[in-house]
Amino acid sequence: MAGRKRRRLKLLAVTFKDDTRVSTKGNIEQEEQEAWSFLPVELLEFIISQLTLKDNIRTSAVCKRWFSVALSVRVVNKPPWLMYFPKLGHRFEFYDPSQRKTYSLELPELHGCRICYNKDGWLLLYKPRTQRVLFFNPFTREMIKLPRFEMTYQIVAFSTSPKSPNCIVFTVKHVSPTVVAISTCHPGATVWTTVNYHNRLPFVSSIWNKLVFCNGLFYCLSLTGWLGVYDPQELTWTIRIVPPPRCPDNFFVKNWWKGKFMAEHRGDIFVIYTCYSENPIIYKLDQANKEWVEMKTLEGVTLFASFLSSHARTDLLGMMRNSVYFSKILPAEAMS
Repeated sequence: MAGRKRRRLKLLAVTFKDDTRVSTKGNIEQEEQEAWSFLPVELLEFIISQLTLKDNIRTSAVCKRWFSVALSVRVVNKPPWLMYFPKLGHRFEFYDPSQRKTYSLELPELHGCRICYNKDGWLLLYKPRTQRVLFFNPFTREMIKLPRFEMTYQIVAFSTSPKSPNCIVFTVKHVSPTVVAISTCHPGATVWTTVNYHNRLPFVSSIWNKLVFCNGLFYCLSLTGWLGVYDPQELTWTIRIVPPPRCPDNFFVKNWWKGKFMAEHRGDIFVIYTCYSENPIIYKLDQANKEWVEMKTLEGVTLFASFLSSHARTDLLGMMRNSVYFSKILPAEAMS
């Protein structure tokens, strides 16, 4: 009888210890949850602000407090606007695809100008009659003049906003089958700097018609898909050993000069090939393996392709995600 009583007391002791262990574990989990719940608002804002839009939305479902903080730091990227050129007069129209609204602006400053490139809300303009090159912001009406320079039909781009001290204007021109002329300038300069570089490509392959600035370098895409790279710091021009992207079989029959677009976003470079009888083919440059990789999915990226400059966005809301948009209604240009 005494032995049976001792076994019962021992069993009760073990049960009590297990309950204590479970209770202790539960208390720890509860304390951890409370610790997260009572994080300072500033710290919580910092943590959630580092998340992608998708994770931000998921985080907002945790509790009311997190919903409020997630909503306050949620950043939804906006698509570029489409700029329509008037046949007569100076009234330009700007279309916002996210709101599906059109706005009109009288811009007499653009009279006699040719738009060469746009980025960060700025237009790069050229006046053929006076050979004047200038920046113009259509929303603030601010104008920044550059030295006069003769531009024919070579491609041109700039690295960042002309208000930045790092802004560089870059243009490359085919001179001969083995030579290209690269000209650069920056706001505040008095002259353009032009240097000729040797170009080890056949004649047609050395005609450059698409251009983006990415990771401190200007990337130029030739008619046949070869990639030239200019380093504005080292003042070097090289041809990357990257085989051209594979094109549709009949791509060069009709679209040999206008059916190709190139865009940059957060260090990635995209090339879009179009053909009347084919769906667009999109490639992303794999810098490590030196090859163009065909994208089976856009991975949340939205591409806006236009003749002079194309743009890419992520974290767009609604049906605009994972899509490619073309400025088919001419004359029009996608404006970042």
